[in-house]
Amino acid sequence: MMYYVYILQSERDKEFYIGMTADLKRRFAEHLRGNVESTRNRLPMKLLCYEAYQTKEEAARREDFLKSSDGRKDIKKRIIESMIK
Repeated sequence: MMYYVYILQSERDKEFYIGMTADLKRRFAEHLRGNVESTRNRLPMKLLCYEAYQTKEEAARREDFLKSSDGRKDIKKRIIESMIK
């Protein structure tokens, strides 16, 4: 089984949501339907990127990093770089 760390961006307030799941399609659909309390009031959301990991522990470590201040800076830097290309 693979585990996914994903980054969503609210098209309403441009803020990020970082999550982890074993079923990315199902989880993203839950976000889009408004079934996730954390993103319900920030719809619509778009999937910016995701990363796949072989263990839940690896995915959890990555999710924790991305939620840290250094991780959020890294996300913003990568988004700006991708816009330039």
